[in-house]
Amino acid sequence: MKIQFDLKLILLAAVLCGFVACSDKNKDNGGVDEIPDTETGDVTIYVTTNNRTQDFKKHAVDFSEKSNMSPTTIKLEPNTRYQTMDGFGAAVTGSTCYNLMQMTAENRTKFLKETFSPTEGMGQSYIRISIGCSDFSLSEYTCCDNPGIENFGLTSEENDYVIPIIKEILSINPDIKILGSPWTSPRWMKVNNLTDLQPFNSWTSGQLNPAHYADYATYFVKWIQAFNAQGINIYSVTPQNEPLNRGNSASLFMGWEEQLEFVKNNLVPALKAASLNTKIYLFDHNYNYDNMADQNDYPVKIYDAGIDDELVAGAAYHNYGGDKSELLDIHGKYPEKELIFTETSIGTWNDGRNLEVRLIDDMREVALGTVNNWCKGVIVWNLMLDSERGPNREGGCQTCYGAVDIDRSNYSTITRNSHYYIIGHLSSVVKPGAVRIGTSGFADGGFYMSAFENTDGTYAVVLLNSNTASKLITLDDGAHHFSYEVPAKSVISYRWKK
Repeated sequence: MKIQFDLKLILLAAVLCGFVACSDKNKDNGGVDEIPDTETGDVTIYVTTNNRTQDFKKHAVDFSEKSNMSPTTIKLEPNTRYQTMDGFGAAVTGSTCYNLMQMTAENRTKFLKETFSPTEGMGQSYIRISIGCSDFSLSEYTCCDNPGIENFGLTSEENDYVIPIIKEILSINPDIKILGSPWTSPRWMKVNNLTDLQPFNSWTSGQLNPAHYADYATYFVKWIQAFNAQGINIYSVTPQNEPLNRGNSASLFMGWEEQLEFVKNNLVPALKAASLNTKIYLFDHNYNYDNMADQNDYPVKIYDAGIDDELVAGAAYHNYGGDKSELLDIHGKYPEKELIFTETSIGTWNDGRNLEVRLIDDMREVALGTVNNWCKGVIVWNLMLDSERGPNREGGCQTCYGAVDIDRSNYSTITRNSHYYIIGHLSSVVKPGAVRIGTSGFADGGFYMSAFENTDGTYAVVLLNSNTASKLITLDDGAHHFSYEVPAKSVISYRWKK
């Protein structure tokens, strides 16, 4: 009797479970299909949660066959078109290259493929390197430390570290774009100020001697040509990293009037005479112009004065001071000029290794914030530092973390930080040449998004849910729609064919 009674209970439970499942399946979800995660489907999805329960995890869903009545629908508006994207990436500094070279060849290739491969990885597509040293180089140097531009030559840092790494990256992603920026001119080109014009033999601060403007323009040409000779094309340059910062370990002050004179009458003619079509981005510094009133709207002042439209593409910005709304202001004044974002850091001062905080803030302010304010490229600072925040130099940033940090005790254990994820979530689905497009419909104060149309006939959406609750979101491109439960405190990237 006991056995028979248990069997009856089991049968009753099964019937009830079937009824509940059937009822749940048939309930009105507004035409939303709740599809389980799969490896393949119409839509490729990448998810990262701020607690790392999903670590750039790949999923897929299929298009829904139901009518879409979901109240949480984001509708793509491809006829509303904004900027064309160049790419996303990080700075491949001397320190980064040194750390990569300490890895085994197998581990290094695995990491670089994960980072740069368009087919096997994130497909990061834009990197920044220094012209001469940066504050994350193995020493202080330029490529012409002996007076006389005829003494130009690449150094061991380029030949032994930077160039081999870039060549390996190019073997993985031949279409990678490279931006070059100098932290300082050769010291023999420096003066203390533009009034006294006294020699200034220091890596830090000083100004470019007008008598050497032509030499410095030739320095850029020779540097670009030296990399070209190694099979490395330089897509763009900035005339000076952080031109209003006198205090970096390697630095050079260059106000807007100096940059106008140098670029207009020296750098542009030198590039053209050498038949180089390298793009020039002005400024390359903070949203707030380091609170120098006479430097406000730095690139706008140069545009107003008249500058070459063929090579001077636009302006570059960092976010160490001020607000990203400055990008909208500059775009509004010169909408035909391009904007790129070229540097931001995480470190001990902003809880840089705490993904629970940084993933949300950095995705909102750096990744989506700059893209939605007209930037066509987004580049963060060091791709890789070691577990001691180096190699670094006195006078530079000794409190910075990398987009990833590698354990110095074994050069194999890697910690991926927020900057790696925010760039990867863009580069994995938004490809060079994509156009940012409009969206309409669902809006929530905790959700941020950008939508794109790629050149290969795919759509891409990158979405941040900064809320503490998950939400079922439907995306609709007019021909297809699908739904996915967006986890709390997460970044999610989608890509699908039209």
